[in-house]
Amino acid sequence: MKDGLQPNEQYTSQDVEVVSKQTVFKGFFEMVQFRFKHKRFEGGWSALIDREMFVRGDAAAMLPYDPITDQVVLIEQIRVGALEHPNPWQIEIVAGIVDKQESIEELVCREAVEEAGVDVKQLVPITRYYPSSGGCNERISVFVGYVDATQASGVHGLESEGEDIRVSVVSRERAYQMVESGEIENGASIIALQWLQLNYQKLKQQW
Repeated sequence: MKDGLQPNEQYTSQDVEVVSKQTVFKGFFEMVQFRFKHKRFEGGWSALIDREMFVRGDAAAMLPYDPITDQVVLIEQIRVGALEHPNPWQIEIVAGIVDKQESIEELVCREAVEEAGVDVKQLVPITRYYPSSGGCNERISVFVGYVDATQASGVHGLESEGEDIRVSVVSRERAYQMVESGEIENGASIIALQWLQLNYQKLKQQW
């Protein structure tokens, strides 16, 4: 039995022609407008397409997990994208935007200290994904990190970045229930907690 998807060839960026790229807004974030055309699956080229794209670049997120106590460290902070929704304060895992001066591993370890007050002993990569590639170029690398959850508490964040981050330590099972109930709405957090629920026993043996 054949798979449903059988691509005839692999398309790459070489099969796209960018006619123009223009910055239409630049503030805390940036918006650019592309005009482009691309090869079509059935042959030939598409008509010219105009699309606006929200520029964020690469980011990384890390689920702090204590395999000894079987607990995770979660953070909570206000998010502008949820201001007009029922709960602007979102429960998440540690995350940040990648700086060219540091690796993604260095980033999540630094953010773990800044946002949750914990040091990361080991890192395991989970996945990398586009959260909304229809209009944003952000790619998020997701990790799980070995931490001592007994060191996590209080309120953290950088005053210079307007951060006000509350830290919570909950059992792995409780965190997964928060995913199932919809209490956690952040994509990277959902992915990391689902992965942990499937792999925590193997991870404990590894660590």
